[in-house]
Amino acid sequence: MITVELRQVRFFAYHGLHPEEKKTGNEFEITLSVSYEPEHVIISDIHSTINYVRLYELVQAEMRTPVDLLETLAANIAGSVKSAFPQTKNILVSITKLNPPIAGFFGKVKVILKREF
Repeated sequence: MITVELRQVRFFAYHGLHPEEKKTGNEFEITLSVSYEPEHVIISDIHSTINYVRLYELVQAEMRTPVDLLETLAANIAGSVKSAFPQTKNILVSITKLNPPIAGFFGKVKVILKREF
């Protein structure tokens, strides 16, 4: 099994349930881990692996489309990855909202989605 990861990639986006989040936006940190079973022991062709540049493009596209819940965003990212890379066996998506709009709260919130195929 080989795992390809994007770690702690930052985005500014407009996801959130509250109206002010849709106006002011927020910073998010994404970690994406995608595992697959390679056809060959030695991989020497980009088309024989999961291309991390393409993974970044998929996440970037999902980040541009605002949704209310981080759970929805995580499911959308996982769906896009599985569509683009059908050989995927496991996906882990971690989404951290760096500045959640909670009065008196000093911290981060995170949603983690795990999928096995």
